[in-house]
Amino acid sequence: MSGPDGKAALRLWLRLLACSTTVEREAGRRLREEFGSTLPRFDLLAALDRAGEAGLSMGEAAERLRVTNGNVTGLARRLEGEGLIERLAGPDRRVQRLRLTGEGRSRFAAMAAAHEGWIGELFAGLDDGEVEELGGGLERARASIRSALREEAVHESA
Repeated sequence: MSGPDGKAALRLWLRLLACSTTVEREAGRRLREEFGSTLPRFDLLAALDRAGEAGLSMGEAAERLRVTNGNVTGLARRLEGEGLIERLAGPDRRVQRLRLTGEGRSRFAAMAAAHEGWIGELFAGLDDGEVEELGGGLERARASIRSALREEAVHESA
């Protein structure tokens, strides 16, 4: 199966990047204005919300957010200071787990509901069929990228 020519693939990448950057910038602006928060803080709260009562270790949180442990440490310190998360001792004293507090769950729920509404507004010009079609296309693009990276890794190790 042959893919798009290089110029078409580059145009696609630039369009994806422009859309992603615009949505990210607008969501960040609204989080700051309405909640005094940032996207990285929102992302950590979201990861902890998905993790439930067990929470996440610093390393797990960093991996899920695709950032360094140092980034998570700074975010966690600020969120803990605001009473939104708590640190729990892990089985190994060197490993701390993070989890949402009751206040953190409540605050995140409000932020998440607003965030969902904002994203809906930004994509309101698309109908359900277009959203499904774009979502499917992006999923195929992600699979293509992963496949290309696996093939590259195989060639590099040979």
